[in-house]
Amino acid sequence: MLASVNLSTNSSFFLLTGFSGLEQQYPWFSIPFSSIYAMVILGNCMVLHVIRTEPKLHQPMFYFLAMLAFTDLCMGLSTVHTVLGILWGLIREITLDSCITQSYFIHGLSFMESSVLLAMSFDRYVAICNPLRYSSILTNSRIIKIGITILGRSFFFITPPIIRLKFFHYCRPHILSHSFCLHQDLLRLACSDIRFNSYYALMLVICTLLLDAVLILFSYVLILKQVLTVASQEERHKSFQTCISHICAVLVFYIPVISLTIVHRFGKHLSPMVHVLMGNIYILFPPLMNPIIYSVKTQQIRIRILRLFSSKLL
Repeated sequence: MLASVNLSTNSSFFLLTGFSGLEQQYPWFSIPFSSIYAMVILGNCMVLHVIRTEPKLHQPMFYFLAMLAFTDLCMGLSTVHTVLGILWGLIREITLDSCITQSYFIHGLSFMESSVLLAMSFDRYVAICNPLRYSSILTNSRIIKIGITILGRSFFFITPPIIRLKFFHYCRPHILSHSFCLHQDLLRLACSDIRFNSYYALMLVICTLLLDAVLILFSYVLILKQVLTVASQEERHKSFQTCISHICAVLVFYIPVISLTIVHRFGKHLSPMVHVLMGNIYILFPPLMNPIIYSVKTQQIRIRILRLFSSKLL
């Protein structure tokens, strides 16, 4: 099957990898994947719609939730055309320029999700540890500045290594490990000097994903310390309840990221199927689960969504 695809090292096309050896089952695979993408798009659009149309949700906590939903929506939209395109038999290849563009958005949105989760942990810290100054600390203008900083931090610093991908010589067979493009996947195929990209990417991961994870953990240490000083058991429970959704979102994001990193670093002997599966979990699991988590665990969102559905049925 691969023989029919032009894999010349001089070609500007790259072969996207689906579930190798199971091509006959793609029509069946397309059903759950199409359903997942539909849930990702509809779920995050619903969260954004509810927050936009409900004045009572125009609060810092829900502004950050809207940022998270927007990030998840964009992540789904950035990969839907290649993942479903393969399963539907519409595409098999991607140009270098398109591949670089897709990798830019995938990595940028991953850093953006990490940054938003960090901002949400700061929101919970202020709400629990300094509630009297909550509204004065997290003003609308400050939230806008945080949003702009998140956007710049996520997409500005990844630009240099992504641009360099355009000028590399790719002498190895143009076969990608996933049904979408990742920076490390293109580096694997390059025969040029990739040391700058490798070291820069490592430092970027340390200074963003790892640093964000440490700061989120530190914020919850402070929150836990504050909550344990509260005498009332009911107040403790209420404080923890406000953090449950965010903790779940953090785990849903970081567990796939760590798992995919381990597979890329130490799983070269594993079946290509494992790489493809972990890649799809990394891309789809957080955007799929976050709307479900916040719809179930956040009372204000749950009530508005139920009201929205009930009004549609009447």
